[in-house]
Amino acid sequence: MLFRLGIFLSLLSLFLIRSESAVSSIDLGSEWLKVAVVNLKPGQSPITIAINEMSKRKSPALVAFQSETRLLGEEAAGIVARYPDKVFSNLRDMIGKPYQDVKRSADSMYLPFDVVEDSRGAAKIRVSSDVSYSVEELLGMILKYASNLAEFHSKVTVKDAVISVPPYFGQAERKGLLKAAEMAGINVISLINEHSGAALQYGIDKDFSNESRHVILYDMGSSSTYAALVFYSAYNSKEFGKTVSVNQFQVKDVRWDSELGGQNMELRLVEYFADEFNKQVGNGVDVRKHPKAMAKLKKQVKRTKEILSANTAAPISVESLYDDRDFRSTITREKFEELCADLWDKSLVPVKEVLKHSGLKADDIYAVELIGGATRVPKLQATLQEYFGRKDLDKHLDADEAIVLGSALHAANLSDGIKLNRKLGMVDGSSYGFVVELDGADLSKDEATRLLLVPRMKKLPSKIFKSINHGKDFEVSLAYDREDLLPPGITSPVFAHYAVSGLTDTAEKYSSRNLSAPIKTNLHFSLSRSGILSLDQADAVLQITEWIEVPKKNLTVENTTSASPNASVDNGANSTSEESNSNSESDGGVSNGSNSTVEEPSTTDLGTERKLKKRTFKIPLKIVEKTTGPGMPLSKESLAEAKRRLEALDKKDAERRRTAELKNNLEEYIYATKEKLETSEDFEKVSSNDERQSVIKKLDEVQEWLYTDGEDASASEFQDRLNSLKATADPIFFRFKELTARPEAVEVARQYLSDLKQTIRGWETEKPWLPKDRIDELSTSMDKLKTWLDEKEAEQKKTSGYSTPVFTSEEVYEKVFNLQDKAASIKRIPKPKPNVEKPVKNETETKSENTTSYEKDTSENDKPAGDSDSSTNEKVKGGSEPHDEL
Repeated sequence: MLFRLGIFLSLLSLFLIRSESAVSSIDLGSEWLKVAVVNLKPGQSPITIAINEMSKRKSPALVAFQSETRLLGEEAAGIVARYPDKVFSNLRDMIGKPYQDVKRSADSMYLPFDVVEDSRGAAKIRVSSDVSYSVEELLGMILKYASNLAEFHSKVTVKDAVISVPPYFGQAERKGLLKAAEMAGINVISLINEHSGAALQYGIDKDFSNESRHVILYDMGSSSTYAALVFYSAYNSKEFGKTVSVNQFQVKDVRWDSELGGQNMELRLVEYFADEFNKQVGNGVDVRKHPKAMAKLKKQVKRTKEILSANTAAPISVESLYDDRDFRSTITREKFEELCADLWDKSLVPVKEVLKHSGLKADDIYAVELIGGATRVPKLQATLQEYFGRKDLDKHLDADEAIVLGSALHAANLSDGIKLNRKLGMVDGSSYGFVVELDGADLSKDEATRLLLVPRMKKLPSKIFKSINHGKDFEVSLAYDREDLLPPGITSPVFAHYAVSGLTDTAEKYSSRNLSAPIKTNLHFSLSRSGILSLDQADAVLQITEWIEVPKKNLTVENTTSASPNASVDNGANSTSEESNSNSESDGGVSNGSNSTVEEPSTTDLGTERKLKKRTFKIPLKIVEKTTGPGMPLSKESLAEAKRRLEALDKKDAERRRTAELKNNLEEYIYATKEKLETSEDFEKVSSNDERQSVIKKLDEVQEWLYTDGEDASASEFQDRLNSLKATADPIFFRFKELTARPEAVEVARQYLSDLKQTIRGWETEKPWLPKDRIDELSTSMDKLKTWLDEKEAEQKKTSGYSTPVFTSEEVYEKVFNLQDKAASIKRIPKPKPNVEKPVKNETETKSENTTSYEKDTSENDKPAGDSDSSTNEKVKGGSEPHDEL
């Protein structure tokens, strides 16, 4: 798999155009988080996985609050067993959900969160008696952690990202995720369905010009399962005058079970081992009622399940599971498969539905690609193999990283700074169908007010336009088209509500005008690339028929100028700003003579005539969103407050990390310095015993403070203590360093003087043009440096090793560098060019030339004026005398 991934990345490097930009992709799962970065730096792969602080390629999607300290990722995972009520997981599956559904889900997974209901009816997590966070805020913290991983990995600022979402995510979930990313300061270029990310990675290095194919991407993650049917093909396109074949894919269908995943298998094992432990303990003890015990058991069960994927039996061992009692047991793969017997049948449902609605058979499928961690379970693979009648399933994609790598390709393609040189067309569709429902005065509930807006699997993105005949304010509701196919946890199909106003006032304003047709309202909807449907614009359209005065057309052509058939004069109506986009149509008219005249040369005034004009006006209407419930968008005030709180936590985390780093630096310095001074005899040459003991005493004092009063010290205190110790001990280390560095520097300087002397001798024959005074000045500087070295070395020999050195290696190198600069400036002096004297002309030649020139001037003056230009041109063409270039 690693070999295939290496080939994929190598090929990809040929498909990308170099850029200094960097973008990222984030695969946000229920349990894990993966981050990929597209950064086109020479010498590295264009798309790489960002590793975390533990050098792992995936990070736990966890947030924890312990003792007023926020922990993310691996740090949060480290305290799950001790503080299960302080570590918050499965946050992705809580966003946009009603409180009751979140509470039910948390209880079923034995998550001891303090879940409360907010004003929207959504879930909030209480982390302390007076502090609660919305799911968007907690998810924003995780996304910020992911963004920091991307920036640390790429060493540049990364603000643009593509985030993958499961196909069953509805409108509330997608909007909530975008709000969470906004809180984290991430610019989401687009959300992408997980199956589309995997489909991109599958097709980027393949050629479909000779054969199209249907591929099923089967993904079972920790909390959900889906099957996506993808059709790969190719089409011809013209590029630079050549016909090229371009690959493309289209997502034909996707079906899912949002409550079937690896966690379900783990929960079966948890229940099995909990019953076993309860029997061992007896006395009516139920380990399920103790969160810490369940957290320990769940952690070990996860490892046991992984072992069973490669072995026929696996042990489980939990120390001090409950009441200081250890728990040990074993389970066979056969027993595990028996516990999950009903899950294997459920795992086939998404595949069966995809084939049923597509009209395809199992034999029509070219490949069944497995992605997601839970697809490693042997029984699941066997179930799929049996259904498709195949000995082996396809595993060309990395089960963990396929989605994040494909999403990175999408991010690169959408980014302004990075572009794919090789094309792979992508057509994804909406996982849900949508309808629009209209409600208001004189609007009855029937088929005319409930319109299908977006059929299921409609291409993303899309623009939709609807027009209705109505003249009063009304309300617009957006809803899922099927109540039996709603996002998980959602009970009402309506997900957005808008009030459209201004229509009633417009109708009254123009009621006195001659309306030629009922007032229309145009509604403009958009289905974004992220799969979010919204009402963007509403216009009232009015058609008014009016008589207007226009100039008569001049039908005679003698001594007159024809009038443009498009010219007209609008005297019939006073235009307003609302009418700026109006259109006019002529419906004929009745002639009306006029005696008025306009004095214009060669023009006859024929008067004016009346014509009937049909004018169309488009007037913008006001749209106000009135969505309520868990999908209700956060107010500007709430969003600003959330950003402020997250920024404060980020600053606090940065200070905590800086404090921990400085504390660690201080501790390392103390141990390293004591070891050197107490064990190395070399330091006796440069320091007295009293000096060393004095330093060691100060080290001991700071060490004692570090483990007592310094436990909760600030970063500045740690830095001050470190600076104080260095001021005491560094002179010893400096003298010790100079003990070897100074002689080496002197040796380098004397060798350079010797080499330079030889170079100067060579200049006498090789570069004789070099100024003698400059060379003499350089020789004097060399003599001064030699004298300085002799004097300083003699003085240093008389000085004790415990004293400050008479001179340092740095001083020696500085003098050598200055001498090098002088020598280089002399060596760069160029060889002078030889002087070339211009030949001296004799008196006869000079007189002849002067005469010729005079005669030529005279002849030119004698020529007619019209020939002067031509003679000048001939003189220029004739050229000029040779001359020296300066």
